[in-house]
Amino acid sequence: MVVTPTAAVPAQVAFEDFFEAERGGLFGAVYLLTGNVDEAEEIVQDAFLALWERWDRVGALEHPSGYLYRTALNGFRSRRRRAARAARRLLPRPGSEDPYAAVDLHDEVVHALRALAPRKRAAIVLTELLDYDSAEAAELLGVKPATVRNLAMQARASLKRAMEREHE
Repeated sequence: MVVTPTAAVPAQVAFEDFFEAERGGLFGAVYLLTGNVDEAEEIVQDAFLALWERWDRVGALEHPSGYLYRTALNGFRSRRRRAARAARRLLPRPGSEDPYAAVDLHDEVVHALRALAPRKRAAIVLTELLDYDSAEAAELLGVKPATVRNLAMQARASLKRAMEREHE
């Protein structure tokens, strides 16, 4: 169904008559744009209000219905732009982190690290956070490199279990 503006309306037509003649067609066209009855009704009302405020000039036009449809289309576009701007302000940008989520994750990791045995915690912190290799960490801890690797592996498994429990 294609809805088009009606033919030219003579300049002497009263706004009320113009409203009655154009209301149904404009609503149908705007509803096709929005897909929402309430939004279409608001846009149609706003468009007619804008014409009513300028009826002395618009009523004298050869095709005031064209002006009406243009006004309604501009209202629709304006609503879409405002909605898009509001959504951009409210929604996080792709690739940006939620600072609160990062703090929560940091707290979870610290809590899980505190629950580890001291030797396991030392091994994982030295090898994963401070980037020591197992030989350097072993020297600092006074153990063999194999022991550091084993302690770090056990610590990773414990941390994984603790983090999974936090997110259940």
